[in-house]
Amino acid sequence: MMKTLASLALFAAGATSQVIDSSSFGAGKTISPNRDHSIPGWTIGGEGHHPNLLSDKVILTPPYPGNTRGSLWAQSPVSQSEWSAEFQFRASGPERAGGILQLWYTKDGQSRIGTSSIYTVGKFDGFALVIDTHGGRGGSVRGFLNDGTTDYKSINSPDALAFGHCDYSYRNLGRPSIVKLKHTNSIFEVTIDDKPCFSTNKVALPAGNTFGITAATPENPDSFEVFKFILESATTQGSTIPSNQGNTQPIVNQNQVPPKAQVPPAAPASEGTMIGLAAQFVDLSGRLQLTNKATNTILQDIKSQAQKADARHAELLQMLITKDQYNALESRLARMEQLIANIQRDVGDRDYSSRFNQLHDTLRSSHLSLSENLQGHLLNVITASTPRMGFFIFLVIAFQVVLVISYVIYKRRRANMPKKFL
Repeated sequence: MMKTLASLALFAAGATSQVIDSSSFGAGKTISPNRDHSIPGWTIGGEGHHPNLLSDKVILTPPYPGNTRGSLWAQSPVSQSEWSAEFQFRASGPERAGGILQLWYTKDGQSRIGTSSIYTVGKFDGFALVIDTHGGRGGSVRGFLNDGTTDYKSINSPDALAFGHCDYSYRNLGRPSIVKLKHTNSIFEVTIDDKPCFSTNKVALPAGNTFGITAATPENPDSFEVFKFILESATTQGSTIPSNQGNTQPIVNQNQVPPKAQVPPAAPASEGTMIGLAAQFVDLSGRLQLTNKATNTILQDIKSQAQKADARHAELLQMLITKDQYNALESRLARMEQLIANIQRDVGDRDYSSRFNQLHDTLRSSHLSLSENLQGHLLNVITASTPRMGFFIFLVIAFQVVLVISYVIYKRRRANMPKKFL
């Protein structure tokens, strides 16, 4: 017994931890102590919606609608090189829903990453823990590293860059999942629900990076809820999970389930149990409020669609003709059909060849009478204008005589003019 107490004392002396408040939230009863819809030391952002901040959790992506993104980024970088972090989240949604959740520890994460996922991010400098349903295994937890030179967006399959992973079915558990990360000079390890996921002694993350949490959903979404993120400084001499010393690969996947512990006999309900039930009741109330909000949003969309349908129906009614207009149009069509039928019947019953011959004879007689009348009229005109034609001829001859006389006078004068010689 004394040896056990001595070993515990040595372990306590060799390991110290302190909560880093500037990069933590959810350690108290409420996430936002001032109830001003903000988290001290953190920046909340989203695309397609704004994350909903409740008293005990942050809803990064709602259950409706889909295609949304949410993010939480710490405003202060981590100055410690050795630390441990506890991250609690929950994912719920319909059977075929999906989404992706990332825990980042990167440099300039808010400006470089924002609300991006591991598939849409470009170049980042740091570490990313990705939780999604990759591979169709019901859920997986994977670790990714980047030194700021690899553009993940341009890679066809970023999944191959994971350095550690484990399978974990995280959807619709009805309780928060607890993810713990530990980074020291000797080991980097990830556990989930107090079960080892993966660890390695080949990863060394620098100080000065910031933590962030991002989530993204498709058309059929999952609702990602974050309950707390607690960051502590850690200085330890060992690790509870053995590292992969002597292994050339920097990945050690430990998916084995530890042996089952003996279950102690059930104890009567205590004050802690009552507090837990009260917390579950508060959580259930919050989820009901979220469901009501999503239902109201759906009802508003249905109402908007109904109004659009009514307006379209009224427009179509205005375009339709009345009964009187239809009857008038039908009567006009009937009269036109009757007229066409009569014409066709007349054409079929009569022979118009005699009429055309009669018209030809009429045109010929008209042409002959017109020619005779025109000749007589021209003869009368010429006869009536004969004296005028004689007078005109006399004028032409007199004009030519004057021109000849003028030309003779001009030639004589020019012949009598003195000659000039050069």
